[in-house]
Amino acid sequence: MNEPTTLIEAIKYFRDPDVCLDFVVKLRWHDGVACPTCGSTDVRFIKTRRIWECKGQHPKRQFSVKVGTIFEDSPIGLDKWLAAIWMIANAKNGVSSYEIARNLGVTQKTAWFMLHRIRLAMGSNDNGKLSGTVEADETYIGGKARNMHKAKREAIIQGRGGVGKVIVMGLLERGRGKVKAKIIADTSRQTIPPAVREDVKQGSNLLTDALAPYNDLDKEYVHEVIDHAKAYVNGHVHTNGIENFWSLLKRAIRGTYVNIEPAHLFRYLDEETFRFNTHKTDDADRFQGVVSGITGKRLTYNELIGGTTQA
Repeated sequence: MNEPTTLIEAIKYFRDPDVCLDFVVKLRWHDGVACPTCGSTDVRFIKTRRIWECKGQHPKRQFSVKVGTIFEDSPIGLDKWLAAIWMIANAKNGVSSYEIARNLGVTQKTAWFMLHRIRLAMGSNDNGKLSGTVEADETYIGGKARNMHKAKREAIIQGRGGVGKVIVMGLLERGRGKVKAKIIADTSRQTIPPAVREDVKQGSNLLTDALAPYNDLDKEYVHEVIDHAKAYVNGHVHTNGIENFWSLLKRAIRGTYVNIEPAHLFRYLDEETFRFNTHKTDDADRFQGVVSGITGKRLTYNELIGGTTQA
């Protein structure tokens, strides 16, 4: 059977443990299986246990394909892991841990942990800067004011309505349609300009709203402003692209995830950014893109919930 192109094909394809193993091995080790401890390719495969043993003399000689990946120490089979990756990579509005739990036959707690580890694999290692024409904007993530008790709403909602919420900056490069999103502390002159400089190449055409701190970038960028109090579009000057990303992000949060702890928000940003930046690819390529990012990343449950890892 050829490699899958749909979810139902993926479930059928990966039901064979040997197929799962071979698939992950080929994506992880392009030049042959290598020991995660010493890097040696002089290893032998123990077929009865589906693990390898390094012929070098050192601790942790035996290893599975999960070691050194987001799957490490997980008792969940690769068939369920790969199905979960397919689901979250290709669900436009995300997929809840409850749905993963029902479909894969695991507990909701297990599904929640799996999804966070998959989001870790979705995180980009690309440190390159955006260039050309770049839209910049910020948004506030948190509970809707209309859902708050009147006393709480009056106490925290001031100005632009950002008090008590998490601020996220988004940058979108037109043409490629590539987005970068990150949490920022505030929208001050001490925060906004450095955040833009970190991810946008100097000399680029920078399109923003009328927030004053962006004016500090006038000498470094071709800065053009759209004042939303007057209009939302003035020729090519608008921030509609990044605002479209905000609408997708908030639809996933409000419609699928409902409630997100601020400490975990950056992981959901990685998830939505990955899907947005790969929306022109097909489901199979998007799935393989996530699986290609599993190596060298590990998230323990204690780390996830804010505890400390036990030795």
